[in-house]
Amino acid sequence: MTRIPEPSPVPTAPLNAGCVCITLDRTAMRTALAHETGDAAFYSWLGESRPHLFADVAVFLDAAELDQMQSIVEAIEAVVRHPAYRAAVLGWAPVSAMRDFGPRGVFMGYDFHLGRNGPALIEINTNAGGAILNASLARAQRSCCSGAVIPEFMDLAAFDTNVAEMFTREWRHQRESGSPATIAIVDDRPGEQYLYPEFLLMQRLLQRHGYEVCIADPSELEYCDGELCRSGTRIDLVYNRLTDFSLEQPGHAALRAAYDDGSVVLTPNPHNHALFADKRNLTLLSDSARLSEWGVDPALIRILSAGVPATERVTPEGADRFWSNRKQFFFKPSSGYGSRAAYRGDKLTKTVWQEICQGDYVAQAYVAPSERLIEFDGEKQQRKIDVRLYTYDGRMLLVAARLYQGQTTNMRTIGGGFAPVLLTTTDGLSAACQMCAGRSDAVVSPPTRMDGRH
Repeated sequence: MTRIPEPSPVPTAPLNAGCVCITLDRTAMRTALAHETGDAAFYSWLGESRPHLFADVAVFLDAAELDQMQSIVEAIEAVVRHPAYRAAVLGWAPVSAMRDFGPRGVFMGYDFHLGRNGPALIEINTNAGGAILNASLARAQRSCCSGAVIPEFMDLAAFDTNVAEMFTREWRHQRESGSPATIAIVDDRPGEQYLYPEFLLMQRLLQRHGYEVCIADPSELEYCDGELCRSGTRIDLVYNRLTDFSLEQPGHAALRAAYDDGSVVLTPNPHNHALFADKRNLTLLSDSARLSEWGVDPALIRILSAGVPATERVTPEGADRFWSNRKQFFFKPSSGYGSRAAYRGDKLTKTVWQEICQGDYVAQAYVAPSERLIEFDGEKQQRKIDVRLYTYDGRMLLVAARLYQGQTTNMRTIGGGFAPVLLTTTDGLSAACQMCAGRSDAVVSPPTRMDGRH
């Protein structure tokens, strides 16, 4: 493998480096969440239980960078449809992933770092969390910088309707017509999950569009006489938030049986995960020679070569080489999620390295994230930026960022959390923030969409 240069600091866009304005209108968000949930105390509960869920600042992104991200997503979606790619990834996938029932997988998440050479895809998630929360967050923003706008494709007024229709589409991809009557949002111990508030918001959203919706632990489900049920009520569709992507754990047996029989529509499902989110897939998406052998369009290969960091499987034969060059890599378990058991090479200990060598890991060329300046208690500090593009069936739904400290994204960083993304042009990035520049005529107003509408 070609030696990868040592990672160096990523130039930070001027507005991310200089604007420390608080753009989150917490009063507006409190009011909106109270309206959406029917619970006046919902926002207070969020703040007390999850104080670092939302950042106070927005992240600025050049419109050209978002275009690059979309090109990478489109290239991946095209390669995933290629027969040779599908044969390769299904060759290492579990049995539960072999059958394609039709659903595309709701809320696909493509995570990017803004590297020195443009956006770099860090990973793909088939049950990406945070979309509903980020839609609420985007609605509660004020604009302080001239030329910074909400992306045109993010029609926040129609977002809820589009989400509800997405579940209907998933149903029809498997059932051809009609729509589900009952939907279950399923995760292990859902009430204990950090993103449980999103489950509640999703439940209310779908209920407003006519669905009967419950939030359930998989242990509450029963499968008998060809029906998946909870407390005697048939479940037509499951919005799957489990991290047991192949449904192999004993506690998920009822859901697995209903899925295998095609008795329930499951989204996302093991087949979706196998095609997109298994970390081993990155070794193929970043392998230009292999893609060329398969006859993939050279234009797509060029996009993936620039946008997907080189990734290899960690094997005993290559262990010494990876250890010697560990600072150049980020190590991830093939079936991992949420940055769990993932390590930057320069932070590795010998003990952890032995665990990596004995596990099923991939080594991805490390792409340092860009940074966002924040002000906390009167002190200016830096937070790392991770950008997530939420999609459905290849179409962009939402773009958001996460601010954090440490090796990986988390929701435990003071001044961090989910942050909205505002687009600028290259010229706009060089403009000063009016409020930070201390102009007396500065106006804080809601950010507009790229097409000029609020």
